[in-house]
Amino acid sequence: MKPVRLMLPIVLTLSGAVVSAQSSMTTAVPPDAQKSFDTLKTLAGNWEGPVTLDPPDTQMSMDKPVHISMRITSRGNALVHEMQEAGTPADPTKYDHPVTMFYLDSDRLTLVHYCDAGNRPRMVARKPDGKTVEFDFADLSGGNQFGHMYHAVFKTVDANHHAEDWTFMMPGDKPMHAHFELQRVP
Repeated sequence: MKPVRLMLPIVLTLSGAVVSAQSSMTTAVPPDAQKSFDTLKTLAGNWEGPVTLDPPDTQMSMDKPVHISMRITSRGNALVHEMQEAGTPADPTKYDHPVTMFYLDSDRLTLVHYCDAGNRPRMVARKPDGKTVEFDFADLSGGNQFGHMYHAVFKTVDANHHAEDWTFMMPGDKPMHAHFELQRVP
């Protein structure tokens, strides 16, 4: 029994050292990725504004403004971005209602766009440029029959205004650019 009593303090001391070493080896989020994520989190709230399409699309009417809701979730580890035509019921079975999730993935800020086209493009943020966070296409899950989101830019103007630019790659690799001028609403 004596050897066990003598070994117990040594084992406890060594296990504490291992836990300490493991926690110091945890990969820290680079300041650029964290800065970009913190910038996006300031956009939490409800937003509305007009949409401009380039090139103009006769099949997609943009005569109504878009409504965007952004909220922080998962103890601050994710940001949810929901988009719909302003004034339409929140019924994603009848109306377009894409959802985008932003999160820190190891050493970079990523987004996954759950698209009404039935796929999930993933994008990765570039290094921040002041109040602008820009995302480049990384990969795609799901089919590409109807096209997919390819690029996104979020630019903070002030506490009550921001702009979003989304590029959708149509079938045949034809880009469609949508520009949103958004104002915070209650």
